[in-house]
Amino acid sequence: MRHYSFQACTQCLGDYLGSSVMSEQSRFMLVVSPLMKNSPAFDRAAALAKASDAALHIVAFDYLEGLATAGMVNEQALEQMRLGYVERHHQWLEDQARPLRKIGVTVTTEVVWVDNPLKEILIHLKEQPMAVLIKALEHESVLSRLMFTPLDIHLLRECPVPLHFVSQVQHALPRRIVAAVDPFHRDGQYQGLNDRILREAARLASICNGSLDVIYAHDLSSISAAEFGFNNASAIFSSSAAKKLFEAQGEAFQALAERNNIPAENQHMIVGDPAKVLSSYADAYDIDVIVMGRVTHRGIARLVGSTVEHLLYKMPCSVWVVAPETLTR
Repeated sequence: MRHYSFQACTQCLGDYLGSSVMSEQSRFMLVVSPLMKNSPAFDRAAALAKASDAALHIVAFDYLEGLATAGMVNEQALEQMRLGYVERHHQWLEDQARPLRKIGVTVTTEVVWVDNPLKEILIHLKEQPMAVLIKALEHESVLSRLMFTPLDIHLLRECPVPLHFVSQVQHALPRRIVAAVDPFHRDGQYQGLNDRILREAARLASICNGSLDVIYAHDLSSISAAEFGFNNASAIFSSSAAKKLFEAQGEAFQALAERNNIPAENQHMIVGDPAKVLSSYADAYDIDVIVMGRVTHRGIARLVGSTVEHLLYKMPCSVWVVAPETLTR
């Protein structure tokens, strides 16, 4: 349940939403911590908004358990404490927004007191369409992730727009970008997703005036023999079958890359576990952002191969996740 919501911008928010010029401008949404602390996500969001000539909406979803359940004061006093915290946080966001407005970025700020940020984020995205949602990656322990599902994982599964999880930032505006594709996957949900990944990555590279490489990391150990017409799994690892499969994968990858105007020198097909391959490549070549897609298994809320979830907490760079097209309709 939403208790309070404070909004502000350079002009009245109503003027902002009512302007025909602004309505055509792309909007980015930056979700920030309720703890009034800065993060690299601020710099990344500001740099991308400036380079894209996009408006930036900064929003904090506050809910401090100790404050929300304090039993030492009466309800009226508790209400004033909550209101005071939200007001202070909103003023803090305005302080962060002021330098961005000085460099020409249109910025709106909002603070919402709510105990279910996921639901509120999805409502915001439905009511105020955004080109991308940007958020600092919250590094959770393995034990914590086993006990409950973090907000970042929920967003991976349910967010209908591209997601940019910002972790380590060497450059506010990304310089080296990698797109991770899987053109040989037989799951029907992948149809069109690889092209969308490459279009999104190419657009990001163009905006940032950065370089773009494309990687297909294929893992033979995860291949189903029947899926590719082999009688048994051992047949895949015979020299002739493996060569045949590798060549077919290469042809599919090359066709995808050429269809999207990716030069041959920027195409990389690497054998190995995708999470390990992509993480190692990002580390070796100082990659700023890796662009990936995600597809959910039918009937269960987990990612195909869990590649994105595995990478999210292991990558030495930030991750840009492209949602399935079915979620954006």
